[in-house]
Amino acid sequence: MSKKFIPHINRELSWLSFNERVLQEAEDRKNPLFERLKFLGIFSNNRDEFYRVRVATVKRLIKLGTHAVNIYGEDPDVLLTNLQNKVLAQQKKFDDLYIQILEELKTNNIYIINEKETLPEHKKYIKEYFHNEVMPSLFPILIDPKKEFPNLKDKYGYLVVKLVSNTNTKATKYAIVEIPTKVLSRFVELPALQNKKYIILLDDVIRCNLNEIFEVFGYKCICAYNIKLTRDAELEIDNDLGRGLLEKLSKSLKERKKGNPVRFVYDKEMPLEMLNFITKKLGMNNKDSVIPGGRYHNFKDFISFPNLGIDKLTLPANQPLEHPDLKDIQTPIIDVILQKDILLHYPYQSYNHLINLLREASIDPRIQSIKITLYRLAESSLIANSLINAIKNGKTVTAIVELQARFDEEHNIYWANKLKEAGAEVIYGVRGLKVHSKLFLITGKEKNKPFKIAHIGTGNFNEKTAKIYTDFSLLTTHKGIVTDIENIFNFYQDNFKVGNYQHLLVSPFTMRSKLTQLIKQEISNAKKKLPASITIKLNNLVDKEMINWLYTASQCGVKINLIIRSACSLVTELPGYSDNIKAYSIVDKFLEHARILIFHNNGNEKIYMSSADWMTRNLDHRSEVATPIYDETIKKIITDIIQIQLSGNVKVRIIDRQQTNQYKKREPKEPIIRVQEATYNYLQNLTKNQKRKL
Repeated sequence: MSKKFIPHINRELSWLSFNERVLQEAEDRKNPLFERLKFLGIFSNNRDEFYRVRVATVKRLIKLGTHAVNIYGEDPDVLLTNLQNKVLAQQKKFDDLYIQILEELKTNNIYIINEKETLPEHKKYIKEYFHNEVMPSLFPILIDPKKEFPNLKDKYGYLVVKLVSNTNTKATKYAIVEIPTKVLSRFVELPALQNKKYIILLDDVIRCNLNEIFEVFGYKCICAYNIKLTRDAELEIDNDLGRGLLEKLSKSLKERKKGNPVRFVYDKEMPLEMLNFITKKLGMNNKDSVIPGGRYHNFKDFISFPNLGIDKLTLPANQPLEHPDLKDIQTPIIDVILQKDILLHYPYQSYNHLINLLREASIDPRIQSIKITLYRLAESSLIANSLINAIKNGKTVTAIVELQARFDEEHNIYWANKLKEAGAEVIYGVRGLKVHSKLFLITGKEKNKPFKIAHIGTGNFNEKTAKIYTDFSLLTTHKGIVTDIENIFNFYQDNFKVGNYQHLLVSPFTMRSKLTQLIKQEISNAKKKLPASITIKLNNLVDKEMINWLYTASQCGVKINLIIRSACSLVTELPGYSDNIKAYSIVDKFLEHARILIFHNNGNEKIYMSSADWMTRNLDHRSEVATPIYDETIKKIITDIIQIQLSGNVKVRIIDRQQTNQYKKREPKEPIIRVQEATYNYLQNLTKNQKRKL
């Protein structure tokens, strides 16, 4: 394709627009109060990661000077200013929302109080809690102005305390106290009084007792303010061929904890003298993001705000459904899959089905081997334990462990070592590629007849995230798909065996070109006046080449529907480019994570399920897989679910040129369709209908 100008929205700005949608959920009074607090936590957690990764990247580009514009396509200095302005506007909205929610909690007899608002009845409880639980976890540091500033850890909150000498009121000193949320809950429930419930944050329990911490040194506390530092999360992995990836990555993880500061958040009430002292000690300048905030930081802890036994303030939890074909616990899951393809959709359907399949495979004497890709494992991984059990039962296990899964490196290193100790063949990814595919291949033999069961999914093998991420898993014995997956595992084991793929779209080898062919076919059909449409559901759409093909398809009359959770660089409502493109984003209780591609193909729909977003890194620099869906029943289920998403009119936003995040309006007499509820009900009805047939 020519390198002509391609209209696009900056990825970072588009991502901030996504996080604005999360903030809208905290603002939505139709959501229960505790859910709104949780969305404040999600917003905060998202923003932390944004700074650790995206802003850190922009700051590194600034160091390249004029070359950065040629590499990135725009001035990173200007972009950083724009990002800062948008973040500050969102922070103002965030702070206002928190105050508003606090007032609404009071109408429900729930009070989040600080140390100045404690009642006499609470003071003894707080003091005892501090001495028994908090004090042993505190390690305060007195700051020597002449020495290096203490290393502040990423993702931690701190109190900066100003002290004055008990003997000389002119003698002042600063101290740092880490808030120990890794070992204690951020929220301390105080004794209820007259049917009123009280919560105090751990920060304020410490504030109440600061004098007890420092009086032994002859100082008393004047004031204390919250601060938080966010560091560059990029891992620097050297090219020393004499050291293995595991060793290099372990060293890099230690260095990450001392990464360059990319954001410093402080209580806006902090005295200027204190602020200047800290930022100077941290070596931060006007290129750094120094952001005034409220009294509290690390709002990600609000994701785990206690429900206090008040069910009406949380969303009711739907019990995960059993898959209609896997309800019979007397029939091995393996035998069901040998008869028909199975599609699982989490978290609506139980993730236990997948865990049980691997557990069965670890025991079943018919099974000879398991090969699997592991990208983000849970801390206490049932998946990994099933693999270890398979080894104990004499199965051969090959695990492709991607050590460079950002922020999950330590878990993956831990489980890689455990699997290796148990006797698995552990392969640490592929040099130059991140292995992001979600595959396993179970090989067995029954009555001297070999069989193979393949898994292709959109989500990680992680039972924790499967409770909150919407993902699909396809379980199949289709010979063509199985052969392609065997070729992929051969490539993982021997990188010179690239393989030939007849069914799967595989990055970085065939996916981009085959996706382009599929779009071109729709363009060809549109030019012939045949029906032509494309529906794409992704997390992120930012690759300029693929965006340009979608513009071309739109210009030729192809009807395109986009369902994009977060960053969307394609510009909608742009005359001459995107007249036939509609784009939506769904933000609700669960995080939309599945990737689905549907091409009309003149009535003979081609449907793909993928691990890859349409980003350059996914298409060109990662190992990714998209599988075709051949089973007609499963094709119908997927198209029905996507149609529910397209017809949704609650929690659905329109992605427009101005990124205003306007909610999709419900037409008069149109039924209310809340996508995630409707999806659960749809799958529940499938189960009920199968019961009736039985």
